[in-house]
Amino acid sequence: MAGVLLSWPRSSWRRAVDAVASWSGGAVRSGSQSGTDNGPAGGRSLRRWSVLISAVLVVILLGAFAVVLSAIGDLSRARSRLLDVVGPAVVSAQQWGSDLVDQETGVRGFILSRDEAFLGPYADGLIGQEVARAAIVAMGSPEVDAGLAAVDAAVATWRDGYAEPAIDAVRAGTDVPGDSAGKRQFDAVRAALSVLRDEMADQRADGRTALNDAATRMAVTCIIALGVVLIAVCACVVAVHMHVVRPLSTLRGQVGRVSSGEFGHTVAATGPQELLELGHGVDIMRRRIVDELDHARDRNTALDAATEDLRRSNAELEQFAYVASHDLQEPLRKIASFCQLLEQRYGDRLDDRATQYIAFAVDGAKRMQVLINDLLAFSRVGRNDDKKVVVAAADLVDAARHNLAEALDSSGARVEVGDLPAVRAVPGLVTAVFQNLIGNAVKFRAAQTPVVRVDAEPGEDDTWVFSVSDNGIGIEQRYAERVFVIFQRLHPKDRYPGTGIGLALCRKIVEFHGGRIWLDTDVTGGTTVRFTLPKAHATVG
Repeated sequence: MAGVLLSWPRSSWRRAVDAVASWSGGAVRSGSQSGTDNGPAGGRSLRRWSVLISAVLVVILLGAFAVVLSAIGDLSRARSRLLDVVGPAVVSAQQWGSDLVDQETGVRGFILSRDEAFLGPYADGLIGQEVARAAIVAMGSPEVDAGLAAVDAAVATWRDGYAEPAIDAVRAGTDVPGDSAGKRQFDAVRAALSVLRDEMADQRADGRTALNDAATRMAVTCIIALGVVLIAVCACVVAVHMHVVRPLSTLRGQVGRVSSGEFGHTVAATGPQELLELGHGVDIMRRRIVDELDHARDRNTALDAATEDLRRSNAELEQFAYVASHDLQEPLRKIASFCQLLEQRYGDRLDDRATQYIAFAVDGAKRMQVLINDLLAFSRVGRNDDKKVVVAAADLVDAARHNLAEALDSSGARVEVGDLPAVRAVPGLVTAVFQNLIGNAVKFRAAQTPVVRVDAEPGEDDTWVFSVSDNGIGIEQRYAERVFVIFQRLHPKDRYPGTGIGLALCRKIVEFHGGRIWLDTDVTGGTTVRFTLPKAHATVG
């Protein structure tokens, strides 16, 4: 069978595959090749493919089953006729012949002995004759029926011409007919039975031949049906491979080229509708990626230009910082120095108003120097190459207290420090935060002695929440955001000196470390400022 399939002409295979493909509507290329976004057109869906292929296979299987079933029926009928009709008829014919011989023997014995017991086989033979005739008639063969009629005629001649008259004569005590006539008539019965048996033997031989032929036809039919089914299955497999698997593999290769970076490669799918839609969708996505890449290149170009402008601006800002720290402060120092010299040398010649003007000039120059220094500190946050390290927050608070030693001593302020953890930060910058917050607590103190409390507690996302609280004049809730804006002052400068940069500087430093700072408005009495810093094991910045 395998040899038959392998030797099947390639053109036949091709026709079978094309037939299956034509049933499914063939394969149409994806509409994406046309350069439009109207979606793929044509092609059959995988569902229709599966339904059509399944229908073809079912029809072929049903046809093969019907043919095989018909062959099995022929075999069954041939076997049934041979075993259930012909066989019993042959046996009945043999038995009928034996019964006739017994009848003839019984008649002879009765004639010789005049004993009625010898007529038992004769009477039984009459009954068995009808059974045998019924079995033989069931064969339904004209030739057998003709032979049966000849036997019936011969038996009737022997029975009417010799057996019955002889029995009647013996019983009547008269002369019995001649034995030669009875022998001649019974020989005719034997001859008719022989012809009938020969005909029935021929019928049995024909039945065996028919049975063998039916068995052969069934075997051949099964082989042919199996071959047809295998050919149909192979044709369907080849069709699925050509019109589904191969287009899918091709689509996978094209998608692989796009995913590897060949965004200019057009994805053109073939095959069922689902593959066409998939290929069309992938190609639309590819074109969107190409568009996004083009936009990204444009944005990167603009970003590079902006980065260059920022670098140049930063360089100019660095230059300004240098000028501000040297060239601008030097004239201010000279102004203050010469004004002080004027006051010292000509103080006894100046009236009170002139002395006051000189004091205003000196104070303005000093405040200008403080403002410039604060602005420089604000602009330099995050611009230096200072590295974040693990440092104990308590050490930073101690450094801030040392820097504020004069203000703390003069005000009698007390700084209470809780159990502070280690943090990952730039030490100098965080010291400036503590210094500004503690300094503000001393500056904006109430009538009682200033008390400043520095604490910390665990926060969210690997942070510590620090708090600096005091018993000073406090800040109204409506100013909770304004106080962190640069140059924003809540009090006149003649009452509380300062530049309005301190809390803005704190905010910039804390945000540089990835944290946030805010005024705790839930606390009543004094001011509480909270801010977050990353824990020692965190890797922020």
